[in-house]
Amino acid sequence: MPGQDIQIQGPDGSFSAYLAKPASGQGPGIVVLQEIFGVNDVMRGHCDQLAAAGFTAICPDLFWRIEPGIQISDKTDEELAQAFDLFGKFDVDAGMVDIKATIDALRSHEASNGKVGAMGYCLGGLLAYLTACHTDSDATVGYYGVSIQDRLADAKGIKNPLMLHIAGQDEFVPAEAQAAMHAGLDNHPQVQLHDYPDMDHAFARTDGRHYNAEQARIADTRTLDFFKANLG
Repeated sequence: MPGQDIQIQGPDGSFSAYLAKPASGQGPGIVVLQEIFGVNDVMRGHCDQLAAAGFTAICPDLFWRIEPGIQISDKTDEELAQAFDLFGKFDVDAGMVDIKATIDALRSHEASNGKVGAMGYCLGGLLAYLTACHTDSDATVGYYGVSIQDRLADAKGIKNPLMLHIAGQDEFVPAEAQAAMHAGLDNHPQVQLHDYPDMDHAFARTDGRHYNAEQARIADTRTLDFFKANLG
């Protein structure tokens, strides 16, 4: 079943989102949180894969306040420069407002069974962590989230299960940041951290320059099992 672009009405305005439904027409909901490249083919592909696994997945355009409809890749220097410029302009707190609005919209959507989780990559990995800290997401997964070490105090708000995938050779999350994440989160009863010691940032980005099919498969299997256990 092909996905579709829909509109979500949030407190600060309307923004677009890509929605993919399972063949059954209904399933547990998952909000997919974008990298710095917008709601591009990679993010839409993640939604489609989740739909194929029985979930209703939605990826909101979190850059809409800066420039709506961004869909770029990591393939050219120009696109990378544009992506990092957008990242620099992005307001995390405003993004959290939109994520909460998306969770609420999906929870009440006819294609959702009422359970809603979230997952994100890179910037979206940080946002996934903050989603676990500050929303009612039923289960949340973050892949190679950046700057989490600066927001460890927020972990006091985590009430539902959270899984984080950490790339050991992440060029954007140095060893000391990873150590801080473990020190701050290892003993939290709701948090699971998985390390991939030889992987660099974005090892699960299909066709990305650091993509590793085997390690991505391991991480994605853990993620699907986690969502099936917590959103079923």
